[in-house]
Amino acid sequence: MTVSDPRAFLTSLFDAAVRAADPLTGIRAHLPAKPKGRTIVIGAGKGSAQMAAALEQCWDGPLEGLVVTRYGFAAPCRHIEIIEAAHPVPDEAGLVASKRLLKVVEGLTEDDLVIALISGGGSALLPSPAGTLTLADEIAVNKALLASGAPISAMNVIRKHLSTIKGGRLAAAAYPAKVVSLVVSDIPGDDPALVASGPTVPGAGTRAEALDLIALYRIDLPAAVIAHIQQPQADAPRPDDPRFARNEVHLIASAGVSLEAAAKVAREAGIEAAILSDAIEGEAREAAHVHAALAREILNRDRPFAKPIVLLSGGETTVTLTGKGKGGRNSEFLLSLAIDIDGHAGIHAMAADTDGIDGSEDNAGAFADATTVARLRKAGLVPAAMLRNNDAWTAFSAIGDLFVPGPTGTNVNDIRAILIG
Repeated sequence: MTVSDPRAFLTSLFDAAVRAADPLTGIRAHLPAKPKGRTIVIGAGKGSAQMAAALEQCWDGPLEGLVVTRYGFAAPCRHIEIIEAAHPVPDEAGLVASKRLLKVVEGLTEDDLVIALISGGGSALLPSPAGTLTLADEIAVNKALLASGAPISAMNVIRKHLSTIKGGRLAAAAYPAKVVSLVVSDIPGDDPALVASGPTVPGAGTRAEALDLIALYRIDLPAAVIAHIQQPQADAPRPDDPRFARNEVHLIASAGVSLEAAAKVAREAGIEAAILSDAIEGEAREAAHVHAALAREILNRDRPFAKPIVLLSGGETTVTLTGKGKGGRNSEFLLSLAIDIDGHAGIHAMAADTDGIDGSEDNAGAFADATTVARLRKAGLVPAAMLRNNDAWTAFSAIGDLFVPGPTGTNVNDIRAILIG
């Protein structure tokens, strides 16, 4: 069969993926037992406010607490305070929020329970520079990491060695209370210690590994940052630290589950779906070349899949900034893909971040098809030049092809959907 409205079809897949990551379902399935003492809620991430609202719906008993989310991502809560801060570059509000979170978990007892609501974006939302480092240093680190092209897993190994709150330190501060972490993963591979740089989940990454990653990706960091990370006091708590012995970690939403939901909607509409991977990383424009080559092979030769079909993939690509344009990894992926599928009628694509924001603008991603390049040229733009300048947002904005669903309340990284046939 053919799809009469490809963009509406692709949007329906995105909507299904977001619904599958609804925090209410996951939280309800993983509610901890009520404690003898107090119940304290903490959290950080682009989906943390919606997670807090969902927890309040499910929890039958007193609770109190504080979570921090991105500006514009708040949700109404009765008992849990919501603070907003900057993402992807930290600000003073995030610094204040970090200090308050550490204060909230001070002086707890083993009869108390801490429920940690963690989702992607928490790394930038929780600046808490260690030692003599400053907020300016942490901002410089974040900007350097975002421009480096390093995968999110590498970024978070580095971040946790520069912080007083990441790398399990927030959970350690809550000891001897039990900490139950409910995590919405935006990390390829779903390692909860890497989501938001693991404020309540210690990871195995070491200082030596962090220094190796800085060298590998040629990340230009301030001298004070390098000096700090070379010192033993930068060591993060280890997973076998006895302070974490009673704690629990539950993954309540992930890219894999969301992709399966999108595939189900496609099949119900009569279109076969193939999930390529939920953990694709690497340069966005390079990942686009692979996706485009596969789409052209299916379109022209019905291999390795017969058309019509929709190819689905998740994960989190990166963009090594060499230009000065506006964009994000999904729009950059699509601009590269659009160049590769130029004139190949029958291919329609969407790439979007499930949190509703791709990069620092107001779009989740964009749409592309066989006519994108021609329409860009008609608008007076040179697609290859826009790509070189990392200016995909400007390109898609000029032709009205941005995808702007608004904040979704969850974050299980990206969904890419390519309809062929």
